[in-house]
Amino acid sequence: MKALLRRVRALWWRRTLRFRITAVAVAVTLVVLLSLAVLTSNLMRPLLVTSADTELDVALSAVLPEVRAGRVPDAGPVGMQVHVLDTAGDPVDGRPKPVLDVRDVRELKAGTPVLRTGEDPPQRWVGTVVTAPDGAQRLVVVGTALVGYRSAPNRALNWLVLAAFLGAAAAGVATWFAVRSSLRPVERIRRAAARLPSGSRLPLPEAHDELRSLAAALNGLLARRDEASDRLRRFTGDAAHELRSPVASIRVQAEVAVANPDPELSHEVLGEVVRESERLSTLVDGLLTLARSDAGELPTAEPVDVAVAARDAVARLGSADGPAVSLHVAGGAAWVSAAPSEVDLVLDNLLRNAVRHARAQVTVSVLLAASSVRLVVDDDGYGVPEEHRARVFDRFYRVQDDRARSSGGAGLGLALVAEVVRRRGGTVHVGESPDGGARFQVRWPALRA
Repeated sequence: MKALLRRVRALWWRRTLRFRITAVAVAVTLVVLLSLAVLTSNLMRPLLVTSADTELDVALSAVLPEVRAGRVPDAGPVGMQVHVLDTAGDPVDGRPKPVLDVRDVRELKAGTPVLRTGEDPPQRWVGTVVTAPDGAQRLVVVGTALVGYRSAPNRALNWLVLAAFLGAAAAGVATWFAVRSSLRPVERIRRAAARLPSGSRLPLPEAHDELRSLAAALNGLLARRDEASDRLRRFTGDAAHELRSPVASIRVQAEVAVANPDPELSHEVLGEVVRESERLSTLVDGLLTLARSDAGELPTAEPVDVAVAARDAVARLGSADGPAVSLHVAGGAAWVSAAPSEVDLVLDNLLRNAVRHARAQVTVSVLLAASSVRLVVDDDGYGVPEEHRARVFDRFYRVQDDRARSSGGAGLGLALVAEVVRRRGGTVHVGESPDGGARFQVRWPALRA
C-alpha cells in the first residue's frame, strides 16, 4: 500500500502546475456540488410536507366556523379532503370514513399533523377539536395526497448530479485557461532567463504585482551570482598566481641541487626549499581557512580572554633584534565569544605585520568597554596610505607588491583577520597611529558573565 501511495505521489508531482491546479479545482468543485445535490434531494420531502401543511392549515381555518355553527362544511378545495368526526374517529358528516387508525385520530386530536407513508401516494392530515352548538366535541380533519413524495427527490438527485458534473467540467475548463493565462508571464520570464547573457538582468513587468517581485528577486539572485562568480574567478586566479611562485622556486632549487651534487650547495638549497615550503604551507593554510569561512564552517565558540591571548602572542614573538613590543591592558579581563585559534590568528597576523613594518616600536593595547572589547596595534613605520585603506583587507591585496613579496607576505593575513572577526560580529579598521605608522583596531562584542 505504501509503495502504491509513493508511486501515485511521484506521478502527481511529475504533472505540470497547470494540470495540478485544474485537477484540484475540479475535484473541489465536484465534491461541493455533489454534496449540495445530496443535501437538496434530502430536503425535498420535508419541503413538500411543509408546503402541504401551509395549505392544509388555511383550509382547516376556513371550515372551522362552519362546524362551530352546526353546518356541514363543503368537501374542500380540489385535491383536499375535509371530514368532521366524533372524538372516536367516526364520521358525523355523512361522508366515508377517512383512512385513519386510532393512533392517527389520537395525534390529530392533540393537534399533531399525521403523515401516512403507507398510502400511495402518501397522505398528510391536520386536524383540531371544536365544539358544536349542541355542546358535542367534533374532530375536524383536512388531508391531501403528497404527489411526488417518493419520486421527486430521486429525480432531483439525478438532475443535480448531472448538473454537478457539468459544473465541475466548466470549472475545470475555466481554471485551465485562467491558470494558463496567469502563468504566461512566468513562462516569458523563464524563457528570458534561459537566454540571458552574463551580466544582464531580466526586464521588470510594468504591473506592480507578484510577477514584478519575482523578476526583481531573480535579478537580485543574478547579481549575487555574478558577484560570487567574479569573486571566485579573482580568488582562483590570485591563488594560482601565489601558489606558482613558491612551487616554481622549490622546483628550481631542486633542479640546481640535482645538477650540482655539492654537499655545501645542497645544504643551502635545502634551506631555501624549507623556507619556500613554509611559505607555501602558510599560503595553503590561509586559503583553507578562507574557504571554510566562505562555506560557513566556524569553530565552536567559547569564552576567550583577549588580554591573556595578547600576552601569549607577544611572548611568541620572542626577543629577536626587531622592534620592541609593549603591551597595555586597560580594564582587566576582556572576554569575547570566539574560538581561541581565531583570536590567536588575529593577534599573530597583526603583530607580525606590525613588526615587519615598524622601525623601533610596536604597541599592543587591549581596552574593555561597556559592550565591546577593543584590540589596538600601533607601529611607528610608514603606515598605510589613505588611498589603500579601503582595500587593505581584501584577499591578495598588497600596498607595495615588491616589498610584500620580499618579506614573504601573500596578501592573506589581513584578509584572514577581517574574515574571522566579521564572522563573530566584530569589525576591523585601519588608520594612522599616534607614532606615525599604522593603527589596526579590532572590535569584538564583549561577553558578559
